[in-house]
Amino acid sequence: MARINAEELNLQERVIFINRVAKVVKGGRRFSFSALVVVGDSNGIVGIGKGKANEVPEAIRKAIEKAKKSLLQFPIKSGTIPHRIIGHYGSGRVVINPGMEGTGLIAGGPVRAVLDVAGLRNVVAKSIGSNNAFNAVKATCDGLTKLKDPEIVHKLRGRSETSHKERGEQQNVKDNT
Repeated sequence: MARINAEELNLQERVIFINRVAKVVKGGRRFSFSALVVVGDSNGIVGIGKGKANEVPEAIRKAIEKAKKSLLQFPIKSGTIPHRIIGHYGSGRVVINPGMEGTGLIAGGPVRAVLDVAGLRNVVAKSIGSNNAFNAVKATCDGLTKLKDPEIVHKLRGRSETSHKERGEQQNVKDNT
């Protein structure tokens, strides 16, 4: 897969989670911050990044840089996904179902942030297993990478999308008679 150039895109950034991390040393505790950030162009491109630093703004800046390097692209069909997907990461699972026009973005917490900056408007998502924000975000991205464009699948199978629709209409005619 070709690398996506972040410089050419108009990316939105969203901070999902900031965590204070403590390291115990001889003199006491040293605190630093880790940040989880998602970036996207609202048109099927999304990336996630994690940054860690002694200051919150520096951690966010590092996370944004990493997110821009890890961009992935997936197909969007009229504001939703073409088919149902299940993403896995660690003990976390995310089930994402396509929704009809007007459904809205029904998802919780970190999954909602990823799907929103990715440009999905009509989907229903459920996070199962881990409540960890990092696992939920990675599971969501895993699911989005599994998405396949229906037109490409039809070509691989030697069918056209119109013949698939015609067969469905013929089946409906038989059922009605």
